[in-house]
Amino acid sequence: MISKTEERVDPRRHPLLTLVKRIESRVLLVLLAVAGALWLFLGLADEVTDGDTADLDRRLLLAFRNPVDINDPVGPRTLEESLRDITALGGFTVLTIVTVVAAMAFLFHRKRLHAAVLVGAVVLAQVSNSLAKALVDRPRPDLVSHGSYVYSASFPSGHSALSAATYLTLAMLVASLETRRRAKFTAYALAVLIVVSVGLSRVYLGVHWPSDVLGGWVFGAAWSLLAWLVLLRLGARPATPTD
Repeated sequence: MISKTEERVDPRRHPLLTLVKRIESRVLLVLLAVAGALWLFLGLADEVTDGDTADLDRRLLLAFRNPVDINDPVGPRTLEESLRDITALGGFTVLTIVTVVAAMAFLFHRKRLHAAVLVGAVVLAQVSNSLAKALVDRPRPDLVSHGSYVYSASFPSGHSALSAATYLTLAMLVASLETRRRAKFTAYALAVLIVVSVGLSRVYLGVHWPSDVLGGWVFGAAWSLLAWLVLLRLGARPATPTD
């Protein structure tokens, strides 16, 4: 008679095998999401280049303007100043500080892979976004006066793309280490709130067309998804939710 301790374990129910299958499923889903984001971005870039988004861009941009004076954004001056502060959250200086501090925090907790994934995603997003701007070479909006200084081409929005790549990747990395579902949700919710606010501020300040911002969001999200894919492929085991 065979004791319970001597019974053979069904390999299909082995915890390690189950984990591998889950990771493989996630990798496939993330890979499909990356492909979808890139397809959407290229399609939008083609529409922008052909001028097919011009009418909708103008309508949406003017929706943020005083009908009497289109050079005056809607709302009080304090709102305009507040949105300048928000738009800075997607600027090079702030994102560099966020990336460096977050990477140092990961290293302090001996999470070298997480630090490398974050820095890699942000740097590659910055370089590729500059390249995309040069290739599309779309002029900045000339319909209204600009509420912020600009130095480069319009599509895709660098603030939108880099804020998405930085904050969404950081939220993903934090969520991969966090066991509480509420904490995971909070990380993603804060990241999405910042990314959306930065993008809308660019349109409000008249420095980007809405399609520039949409293109930036998709472009940055694609890099964040790629960062997640790298994390999964390199064997980082996600924390098991506890509540």
